[in-house]
Amino acid sequence: MTNRPLRVAVLFGGRSSEHDISVASGEAVVAALDPERYDVVRVEIDRTGAWQLESPADEPRERLALAPGEDSNAVIPRAGGSLTQARSIGPIDVVLPILHGPFGEDGTVQGMLEMVGLPYVGSGVMGAALTMDKDLVKRVLRDVGIDTAPSVTFRSKAEHDHEAELAAAGIAPPCFVKPARLGSSVGISKVRTIDELPAALELAFRHDWKVLVEQMVVGREVECGVLGNDDPIVSVPGELTVNADWYDFDAKYLPGGMDLTVPADLDLVTTEELQRTSKLAFQVCECAGMARIDFFVTEDGAVVVNEINAIPGFTSTSVYSRLFEASGIGYGELLDRLIALALERHREARGYQY
Repeated sequence: MTNRPLRVAVLFGGRSSEHDISVASGEAVVAALDPERYDVVRVEIDRTGAWQLESPADEPRERLALAPGEDSNAVIPRAGGSLTQARSIGPIDVVLPILHGPFGEDGTVQGMLEMVGLPYVGSGVMGAALTMDKDLVKRVLRDVGIDTAPSVTFRSKAEHDHEAELAAAGIAPPCFVKPARLGSSVGISKVRTIDELPAALELAFRHDWKVLVEQMVVGREVECGVLGNDDPIVSVPGELTVNADWYDFDAKYLPGGMDLTVPADLDLVTTEELQRTSKLAFQVCECAGMARIDFFVTEDGAVVVNEINAIPGFTSTSVYSRLFEASGIGYGELLDRLIALALERHREARGYQY
């Protein structure tokens, strides 16, 4: 190993409807990485899937449009090849995928990086794919005794009597209709009366062929950050105050949509239960590196997992980074730790024969 800075490829953008959120997070990460320690390569994936590659600072700043398969120097040619073979950027030491939604957070990019043997930040194929699927992750969490909102899953090409199946499961308005594998509240509707159900299903099915209808849980919205691999640490909890009817896209991303109180004003028993459940959920779902676990805390003190975000929003003002800042780990140090965890996990994985 030379003494040169680690060459870090930051992937952001992507084909999903969360493209813009990913770009904001990726640009923030690029700006925060210490140039004394890291040689940063920006790799922006546009909405069509083309890769936009910018050379490191010590090389010509030529910007290349590298759609897979279009060029022999493509980052990932369709017929083979790897990031390490992209002559314009040289060898990559570690990849930092800051991608949200399908084609980035769902195990697809993670599988590609496994195939070419590159260390990368965050969960592996299993953890990424599982936590992206709101239906499957609930089944895993319930198996270890973690509470989640009651739900029913519908598939677009299957025959369903939607109202009858909801009634049989004891689910009634108010409830939420969600695409199974999307984030940032895209495609989600709050159903207040049963008459609103068909339109909500139609919207959700535009985004995914699998859709959940979840019973609304009344409670305080609380989130914890998790950082680590086999024995992760958990941040102090933070509480969201949503300045809207529910935590929709605008409330998440527009100024004034929500307020975060961190640490949350919770008793010690509830705080410890949130942290215990966060760590357990992270481990049983095969997560690595980072995750944000979103909860409801009900009036009677029950802790209910809403969802797990394996690649949370990652600007310096995003909830995940603010949770760890309140826990004594600043934004720059958080990135340093995530990169070190990626390299550690890669070294350990090389010791196994598959």
